[in-house]
Amino acid sequence: MPVLGIGGFFFRASDPEAMGEWYREYLGVGPGCAAEGEGEPAEWCWKPQAGPLIFQPFKADTSYFAADMTFMLNLRVADLEGMLEQLNAAGIAIETRDEWDSPETGRFARIHDPEGNPIELWEPPAT
Repeated sequence: MPVLGIGGFFFRASDPEAMGEWYREYLGVGPGCAAEGEGEPAEWCWKPQAGPLIFQPFKADTSYFAADMTFMLNLRVADLEGMLEQLNAAGIAIETRDEWDSPETGRFARIHDPEGNPIELWEPPAT
């Protein structure tokens, strides 16, 4: 019987409370958050919008993200430009590269959380 989806994402942080607040404030991710159309927020969980999710191991020597990181969180967004404007206004460093974007895969940008964990923001192509 196959798995139905991801039930959680758990990671270590030197200050879990502050880290959780950062994700809620700047990305709308985490307990108490709900994507548009997903109902009322719940105290203990995030209610994301259903959609594609990439689950892909990379070679240990990949250059797709920093060599000293074992993972990169990819978050799907509906309006990448709007998200980047908000992050830029908050003083969060953003990296974009033209070669990351294509009509087949969509648009991408990268940021890091306060502890340096890489986050890729992905706007899938319009359907």
